[in-house]
Amino acid sequence: MSKVVKFGGSSLADAKQFQKVADIIKADPERHFVVVSAPGKRNDKDTKVTDMLYKTYALAEDDKNFSKELAAIEARYNEIIKGLKLKLSLKEEFEKIEENFKAKAGSDYAASRGEYLNGIIMSNYLGFEFVDPAEVILFDDDGSFDAEMTNRKVSKRLRGVENAVISGFYGAYENGKIKTFSRGGSDITGSIVARAIHADVYENWTDVSGFLVTDPRIIDKPAPIETITYTELRELAYMGASVLHEDAIFPVRKEGIPINIRNTNSPEDAGTWIVESTAKKSKYTITGIAGKKGFCCVNISKDMMNSEVGYVRRVLQAFEDQNISIEHVPSGIDTMTVFVAQEEFIDKEQAVVSEIHRLAKPDLLEIESDLALIAVVGRGMKRQRGTAARIFSALAHVSVNVRMIDQGSSELNIIIGVENRDFEKAIKAIYDIFVVTQL
Repeated sequence: MSKVVKFGGSSLADAKQFQKVADIIKADPERHFVVVSAPGKRNDKDTKVTDMLYKTYALAEDDKNFSKELAAIEARYNEIIKGLKLKLSLKEEFEKIEENFKAKAGSDYAASRGEYLNGIIMSNYLGFEFVDPAEVILFDDDGSFDAEMTNRKVSKRLRGVENAVISGFYGAYENGKIKTFSRGGSDITGSIVARAIHADVYENWTDVSGFLVTDPRIIDKPAPIETITYTELRELAYMGASVLHEDAIFPVRKEGIPINIRNTNSPEDAGTWIVESTAKKSKYTITGIAGKKGFCCVNISKDMMNSEVGYVRRVLQAFEDQNISIEHVPSGIDTMTVFVAQEEFIDKEQAVVSEIHRLAKPDLLEIESDLALIAVVGRGMKRQRGTAARIFSALAHVSVNVRMIDQGSSELNIIIGVENRDFEKAIKAIYDIFVVTQL
């Protein structure tokens, strides 16, 4: 077997964490390929190295002196090197970084140096080969990730390599200019490497023991999720669950490679398995609950709407013309409702309203604000009668008014709209009926 293991920023925040990571890697001879993030926070008042790099580069971009800030970043790395008792100097690397900052190499270059330097340290510490992803992870001229070319390059580069450390989070354009993924993108790098080497497992090590049924900031010590499918994870990630970068699913999904979310600080915990499909039944009817506040909806009414060919398209055209993305569109015979992010919509609302009137000529149009959307997700729901009724009952019991309900055709998820003020209350009620009491 061959495993790819990715470690997040909290797992690599200082020398002590590096030692934990090394122990985990050495404990399993199948862990051949290691993907690293930049150092995270050492404590609640600390700053992530990536944020330090962004701040330092902003000074360089404004032609201000940034030597003090860059020296602070170098000190962070030197502290790790000293703690690991390595005979390693990053002096030349920091001179090169300073030179490139002055030349305004770009914020992506600046941000990527956190992972790059951590990769050098980790490869030295483990005695593994170092691979710079700028050589193998490619982006097109428009900034989109070239998955197939990258897969071929990574596969070729790692062929015959027994053990390697690969920096996460970034790659490069064809001309060599650095390009990063979005924040948390080291998860994607790990997935890319796992696909390229046809790994048996992709282990993603972080500071939590896998996924929880819902947000621990709302529910005290929520139940863990033992197994979740790629599709369920996508639904939950879209609505705010954030243990794993949602785009990290795609490369491994192509190969059917399972992801195992593990805790660096509790390596004995089994964590959560993310799989393509499974015969294992969920412990509960639902797999997870996630949600977000800050939505508004546009309610549109018109008699005989259902008989007008292209009516929905004309309404949605008004949002597209203003570059506003749509969240959900529940509809009836003579009504339809468009849910959008309030922050994105608020400054363009009157332009959208005017265009809807021009294109679709509704009888009535109303806007409602301060709404939240909650996703109840679970592969077990399709085998269980009355799931929606149980949700309604739970919410009615705590006097939460449901403003919208939308169920996907796969019966994998139910989306509920409530007022912002009822968001936490609604999640607690749903969690209670499906997990605590299991009525």
